[in-house]
Amino acid sequence: MLTFNRHSGFEIDRKLEADSHPICWLGLCELRLIDDRRWPWVVLVPQRNGVKELHELTPLDQTMMTFETNEVAEALCAVTDCDKINRGTLGNIVSQLHYHIVARNAGDPNWPGPIWGYGVREPYRGEERAAFCERLKNQLAQN
Repeated sequence: MLTFNRHSGFEIDRKLEADSHPICWLGLCELRLIDDRRWPWVVLVPQRNGVKELHELTPLDQTMMTFETNEVAEALCAVTDCDKINRGTLGNIVSQLHYHIVARNAGDPNWPGPIWGYGVREPYRGEERAAFCERLKNQLAQN
């Protein structure tokens, strides 16, 4: 289920909001595109204020988060035809729970190393960002 409005009372971390662009709401999570065109990189942010760790979610929310991350990973893989999907929850800079999903390809910047802290961010151009988000939303709607 794709929606487009933030749920009442939910607050996203300011850094996370500044570094990413909203794509849609999935149910539990807001899906956001990280503003770095070097990698197709999204984050899911569960709409639960004050949650820092996966284990702090209720069992039902944990199940929903797993479902949504798998749906997004499958859609991202289909849209990018990537070699590998990387997933992670670090939280060392932004403590609010957010789940990274990154499409990787042999030969992309820093392959096969991690993306975090590598090089200088390359922001998307507006039309490029909008087109990518639309392709991902369309793929999610087909799943």
